[in-house]
Amino acid sequence: MSKEIILTLIGLFMITSFTNVLATLKTILISKKIMNPVYIVVFIDAMIFATILTKVTSSVGIQFTIAYACGRTFGVFVGGKLEEKLALGIIEVDVFLSNKNKMMKIAEKLREEGYTVNNFLARGMNGEPRHKIEVVMKRNEFKVLEGILLEFGVVEPTLKIKNLSKVVGKITTTNVAVN
Repeated sequence: MSKEIILTLIGLFMITSFTNVLATLKTILISKKIMNPVYIVVFIDAMIFATILTKVTSSVGIQFTIAYACGRTFGVFVGGKLEEKLALGIIEVDVFLSNKNKMMKIAEKLREEGYTVNNFLARGMNGEPRHKIEVVMKRNEFKVLEGILLEFGVVEPTLKIKNLSKVVGKITTTNVAVN
């Protein structure tokens, strides 16, 4: 295999990885209903895809197909890691605690941070009283909640986390200290 073919295969792998990162991000953005960047991503992805497809189909040898397939696989992996870092979207987190005083302190701390918080008396397993904190926040601010829970000595709490498509009204979804 010549040096030129090896460089072409490496380039094919890298470009295909990049387009699959774009495709993964496109899917994530669409699922979160963040549409404006999607149009640009789709255009760039389509241009690169058409160019790559021409190269792969006109090449002789399985190595081009393998480089293409490996690039797509690696691109999905990188796209998933990037999505974890970006943590787009809004979540509703329900924290369940047995200790009412601790629940009240955590709820107040979250309010001080600027979040809209609801708290309730709930019934847990076997009807035992449990205290529920309900907070809506940006997904990328979940670490703020984890930090507050640790600050009050809550380790491995029972959490229920739901993805929300949107929030309207007087609900604050972001940490005022961050903005």
